[in-house]
Amino acid sequence: MTDTTHSSPSLSALWRRIDKVWLLILAIPLLVALFDAPQAVPTMSFALGALGHTAPFIVFAVLAVALLKATGAETLLAKAFEGRETRMILMAALLGGLSPFCSCEVIPFIAALLAVGAPLSAVMAFWLASPLMDPAMFLITSGTLGWDFAIAKTISAVGLGMLGGFGVRAFANSPVFADPLRDKPQIGGCCGVKKPFSGKPVWKFWTEAPRRDTFRATTLDNAVFLVKWLLLAYLLEALMLAYVPAEAIAGLLGGQGLGPILLGAIVGAPAYLNGYAAVPLIDALLRQGMSDGAAMSFAIAGGVSCIPAAVAVWALVKPRVFAGYLGFAMLGAVLAGSVWSVVA
Repeated sequence: MTDTTHSSPSLSALWRRIDKVWLLILAIPLLVALFDAPQAVPTMSFALGALGHTAPFIVFAVLAVALLKATGAETLLAKAFEGRETRMILMAALLGGLSPFCSCEVIPFIAALLAVGAPLSAVMAFWLASPLMDPAMFLITSGTLGWDFAIAKTISAVGLGMLGGFGVRAFANSPVFADPLRDKPQIGGCCGVKKPFSGKPVWKFWTEAPRRDTFRATTLDNAVFLVKWLLLAYLLEALMLAYVPAEAIAGLLGGQGLGPILLGAIVGAPAYLNGYAAVPLIDALLRQGMSDGAAMSFAIAGGVSCIPAAVAVWALVKPRVFAGYLGFAMLGAVLAGSVWSVVA
């Protein structure tokens, strides 16, 4: 009799190692070919064509982030949390909206700042702005949705950071924001960062082998990450354009007024894949009749509430502070959408 005692654990381990995103990328065209064969080639052509259009932005973004990582430029983030509280809030919102680092990377950094007494107001400003925009996302957004939308989203990210920072400062002694830290904060991150950022940048990174290795590894990791998520998003965009009636989107998220903007924020919060993959989806929704204001509120609410960003906050602070974080995100999303609906 064949021994099958080890087959299940092996299959289970193999399944855990498989990247489900790549699996979904393979499954989508196969399912389209199975159920609607004439649409299979157009779906793949659309996705690959859109990816090719975005390729120059991907290359520039990947190299820019790798350069900043290799030089150790993330150490400059610490400068945002020095001086008077008002200055800290402004600098944290500004750097949060421009820094090229994901939310999980800054968990140990933020944990250390909170532990030594950095004001929650500045931390909240950074947390709210950080997941919304970075150099790579700016380039991807501008390449797909246009420079105007990318600039407006950047301004919205910084504005949301200031809204949350000064809001927390105003209510610092309230029951919501007093004593914010968990008893045992979980400071581990998905990016493998084990200690807060320290030291000084080394701009001539190519003179040191470890920094050259960091540059190569970061380039490869980010290239794979962006290609993977954008290809999935473009496939989903192709499906949306082919199968979702435009009048349905226009009926729900089109038109003027506050209603579509509110709905955009409500739908965006749970619907986000991540900030990069959301860009093609927003493009598809706009083509189907989504209003400009709803698109902006969708982008802001979804970016702040997506899983990596939310987990970064949940890991460190008590649930009531986390609820405040989400509240600022929704309010900021509606405000950003309202303003963009007027100026777009």
